[in-house]
Amino acid sequence: MDQFGQLTEVEIINRILKGEKPLYEIIVQRFNSSLYKIGRSYNYNHEDTQDLMQDTYIDAYKNLDQFEKRAGFKTWIIRIMLNNCYRKKQKFSYKNEFANEIINENETPMFSNSMTDIQKEIHSRELGHIIENSLSQIPEDYRIVFSLREINGLNISETSALLNISQTNVKVRLNRAKTMLRIAVEKSYTAEELFDFNLSYCNPFSKKVMLEINRL
Repeated sequence: MDQFGQLTEVEIINRILKGEKPLYEIIVQRFNSSLYKIGRSYNYNHEDTQDLMQDTYIDAYKNLDQFEKRAGFKTWIIRIMLNNCYRKKQKFSYKNEFANEIINENETPMFSNSMTDIQKEIHSRELGHIIENSLSQIPEDYRIVFSLREINGLNISETSALLNISQTNVKVRLNRAKTMLRIAVEKSYTAEELFDFNLSYCNPFSKKVMLEINRL
């Protein structure tokens, strides 16, 4: 699969739709980390998150011909994952919020990369469980916005569309989520490391998904 690694999602999808089903494994491996972070941000455990991811990949595969190629594939597949998470919890309870506090849109990122690799490794081992526990205690509405914006790197417009809330509400929730986390989380710890889908899981999981895809 390495020789196909430089293909865009649109190019891969076009080839899959023409019959090159094995290329779907590239899609799975490319988005494992993003989908895993979404599931864990809903406080699902490792096993439940993997089940949701597999359902999401199968749903996406079955509907590849409905993907509108003018949109971003990452946003499209995250939407499917979010819908699966919603259905599992049997609720969709987002409410509009209005900001009473001042929102600093130019605020520096909550997490910085100022530490050395060795320091990061030490902090990763010592603080990883604290960070995950802290994030899991934040109310879901704020936790999901934080996950989409800070961890998965979606912009305000994409997050607003995915969650069906206003862009102002995205900013409010992100601002409040950062406030809740700031007490417990070192600013030097990178957001991307949260809920990382370890490579030791990635390849076996991708093979498992492809076994299901090949049965379709």
